[in-house]
Amino acid sequence: MSEVPNQPPEFTEEEMRALEAEMERISVDDVLIQTTVTLLNLAARKAGLASPPGEGPPPDWEQVRQAIDGARALVPLLEPRHHEQLGPVRDTLSQLQMIYAQQSGAAGGPAGAPSGPAGPGTAAPGTGQPGAGPGAQPGQEEPGPAQRSGRLWIPGQ
Repeated sequence: MSEVPNQPPEFTEEEMRALEAEMERISVDDVLIQTTVTLLNLAARKAGLASPPGEGPPPDWEQVRQAIDGARALVPLLEPRHHEQLGPVRDTLSQLQMIYAQQSGAAGGPAGAPSGPAGPGTAAPGTGQPGAGPGAQPGQEEPGPAQRSGRLWIPGQ
């Protein structure tokens, strides 16, 4: 394959047949699984978990949040056909969510993101604060589905 700047790559007929055969073999599930695993690995690296403490670049919590949100969006697409095999993916995602919730707030977190696991719409019941649930004052926010279900809240959801 030869490449000329600003021109699409030119493939030989043999390379084109190999690409076509690969596209026939691969499934959308394969791509979704690989993308999910890649996002989780990238989130761990961006959180600074790939190098010893004090070494490597500082954590990039905005990138960690974005990777977590991306993986969380893909997992439900995989659940119907791959529920049994997703245990390690769900475990890794949960661990990254906890690390993000603990560390992004301690490090100042991304601009505009709440510090820690609590965020908008997560006040104690009966406090009259937004998201207080039953008995909240009219016009105040109700908790979202994640807060109502008791699942861990992650910014961007």
